[in-house]
Amino acid sequence: MPTPAGRRLALLSVSDKTGVVDLARHLLRHGFTLLSTGGTAKALLGAGLPVTKVGEHTGHPEIMDGRVKTLHPRVHAGILGLRDAHAAEAAAHGVEWIDLVAVNLYPFEATVTDPQGQPRADLSMAEAIEQVDIGGPTMVRAAAKNHRFVTILTSPQDYDRVVAELDAGGVRAETRLQLAVKAFRHTAAYDAVISQWLARRAAQEGALSADEAAMPAEGALPLRRVQACRYGENPHQRAAFYGEPGVGGRSLAGLVQHQGKELSYNNVADLDAVLRAAFEVDEPSCVIVKHANPCGAAVHPDGPVAAYALALAGDPVSAFGGVVAFNRPLDGDAVRAIRQSRVFFEILAAPGFTPEALELLAPREKLRVMELPADWAARRAEGMDVKRVMGGFLLQDWDLGPVGGEWTTASKVAPDQAELAALRFAWAMCRHVKSNGIVLARAQDGGFMLNGVGAGQMSRVDSVRLAVSKATRPVPGSVLASDAFFPFPDGPQVALDAGVMAFAQPGGSVKDAEVLAAVDARGAKMVFTGVRHFWH
Repeated sequence: MPTPAGRRLALLSVSDKTGVVDLARHLLRHGFTLLSTGGTAKALLGAGLPVTKVGEHTGHPEIMDGRVKTLHPRVHAGILGLRDAHAAEAAAHGVEWIDLVAVNLYPFEATVTDPQGQPRADLSMAEAIEQVDIGGPTMVRAAAKNHRFVTILTSPQDYDRVVAELDAGGVRAETRLQLAVKAFRHTAAYDAVISQWLARRAAQEGALSADEAAMPAEGALPLRRVQACRYGENPHQRAAFYGEPGVGGRSLAGLVQHQGKELSYNNVADLDAVLRAAFEVDEPSCVIVKHANPCGAAVHPDGPVAAYALALAGDPVSAFGGVVAFNRPLDGDAVRAIRQSRVFFEILAAPGFTPEALELLAPREKLRVMELPADWAARRAEGMDVKRVMGGFLLQDWDLGPVGGEWTTASKVAPDQAELAALRFAWAMCRHVKSNGIVLARAQDGGFMLNGVGAGQMSRVDSVRLAVSKATRPVPGSVLASDAFFPFPDGPQVALDAGVMAFAQPGGSVKDAEVLAAVDARGAKMVFTGVRHFWH
């Protein structure tokens, strides 16, 4: 089969048709002959453009309901062939060079998730599998591999750039390389979304164990950049914020920002910390975080205004420049209370704002106002908790154990119901304090509030001393929670001397008997939770 002399081919096969007709017009203007498939060919023909269907080009029709249409030597040899080494072989086999490939893939992620990005429970395996693209990634990878000769377009965002370079004389080698990098990243993320979804479904159906699904021998995490950050934790560090597509559950990438500057790296980290704590409890809550640790937190049955007053009272000095979150929607009264306190916050987050609330917040231009999905409380973090280490990653389950759990009274005297309620609030907040973590909490004005936090100390007894020193309300009448066991009696002794009479800790130390002896000697109470909550 002879090769038409001088013919330049461009293959267009896109799921997202945005801009493809305009791209095709420009390619025709530059002398390209258009090859296309299925719905893309229909769209181009409908616009009155001349198109050669791939089946006509290969001499083989699309078969098996369109599952096989581009997997043909005349397509892939035309993309992959080295123009300077394979020209004679191409001519002998009637292969024409395909110099530009515009392909984006079947919408697998959009199929398996709803418009809010949550996994679809009503989706069958067969429906999902039909959206696994085979020919598309193959063409993308082929064109990217042969970027020395072929331009690969996987996003409509790049169409104008390529057209401009064609107008200027041709697509630059640097651009083709950049687009190839983007293409390989695109197919890698696409496959990662598919493999994670399929693994979760396989685990649900019993084909994989939960461990095999969550922590495979090898795999990839899908990432999608939400925004670039000005810098990281410090100005000399580069940073960006990425979301994890296709996973669902709670995701900071799904928040709506109503006002304020873009989130910084530290903003995102603190927002994550404050939302973990604020939604740890069912009662109306307010949590204020500074440098990833709660410095104020409270619950109050009367709602956000009362909860905010108690949270701020816990440490009004540290609250300045922090982030504040509520687990209830905010109205005008709540915003007025925040404004009247005259505390500068970097971020205000809540699962909803009334129009009046947003209007009252608007003058505070520097305040980032973040709205959570209304069903945030019902969601849970999904996927795996990941920490970066040099040369690798640590994966673990999210620390989502119950706040209450099976507590046992370890001391001779049991805490009363009021003390237990305060201890459960203290325990809920303590798990969100950097280890070694100690919190004091107390009943106050009809609710519960943090009354001193000791975070991140190398010695647990030092954390107790710090928590006691930070108290803004009387320590007597406060309760204490510790994220891990007390290795010696010295920590509880500091708290006992300050007036604390009720404790919650995991238990399990070889010195438990000595710790309990110190508690019992003062007639105090201690419960063992049986669960540790380190957070490093």
